[in-house]
Amino acid sequence: MKRQGVVHDTFTIERDYQFPPHKVFRAFADLETKKRWFRGPAEWRSDVPHSLDFRVGGTEHEEGGPPEGPVHTMDATYLDIVENERIIYSYSMTLDGDPISVSLATVELHARGDGTHLALTEHSAHFESSHYDVLLAPASRLEGTGELLDQLGRALADAT
Repeated sequence: MKRQGVVHDTFTIERDYQFPPHKVFRAFADLETKKRWFRGPAEWRSDVPHSLDFRVGGTEHEEGGPPEGPVHTMDATYLDIVENERIIYSYSMTLDGDPISVSLATVELHARGDGTHLALTEHSAHFESSHYDVLLAPASRLEGTGELLDQLGRALADAT
């Protein structure tokens, strides 16, 4: 397959949660909490445990996918962390080992009343692969990230 050019994208997603910033921050920082919301559909499987070293310079690895494939892999490095306020990380994604994207993401948490206003901004570069249509990638990433943030809200509510 002939490789296509790179497609760049930037988006911001905002959510309001009825929980204080320290609880939302913990949902990113604590592996057991994060595993409750940062995951694919229920039918997805993984043979590799989700790992998280949440500190500046630390890494995260998560992979899984439908039983018939492909395997989706995310590898992140944490670049800046301000407790209860900000998380900045870069991450790459592959499908069955083929690189499909690299991104820089910033999560900002702001107290709003008794709750938290979250703004996630992502800058990404997407590449063509045998499993990935680079022209559809930005819309798919926006939708998937939005779904993850919705799952975060449900996980926070279920924890109370």
